[in-house]
Amino acid sequence: MRAMTTRRETNRIAPLSILDEIDVQTPKEKEPNTELWGLATSIDIYSCSPELIRDAEHIRQFVIDLCELIEMKRFGETMVVHFGEEDRVAGYSMVQLIETSLISAHFANLTNAVYLDVFSCKRYDPDTVARFARDYFRGSHCVTHVTPRY
Repeated sequence: MRAMTTRRETNRIAPLSILDEIDVQTPKEKEPNTELWGLATSIDIYSCSPELIRDAEHIRQFVIDLCELIEMKRFGETMVVHFGEEDRVAGYSMVQLIETSLISAHFANLTNAVYLDVFSCKRYDPDTVARFARDYFRGSHCVTHVTPRY
């Protein structure tokens, strides 16, 4: 089975054609007696409040509140940086190390979307994170992808 991915063409991201040759590794079956090592959750939140996703302090407080909710211990300060030369990608990006891994996000100004990633070897409920984040940024809906890591 081929997966859709992207490639850089003349300074823009373009979808790959199904006819393009790409090297895709499919997940191997879980080895017997292998424990789940961690969980990666990607949450795309749409139609967020423009004011909230453009507020660095609101983003920092979100991280504090999220970590408290899912009982993750923050390691160091939250990095929140605004950048992007093109309107399509301009917005804040956030990174927060946690003792069990990492939380990151990009806040897209053009589309008022949030792209949040949580990876941790400590258990957490992805649905709780998705609902909390959607409500925090007043998004209309979200799409969540959960990947177990072995």
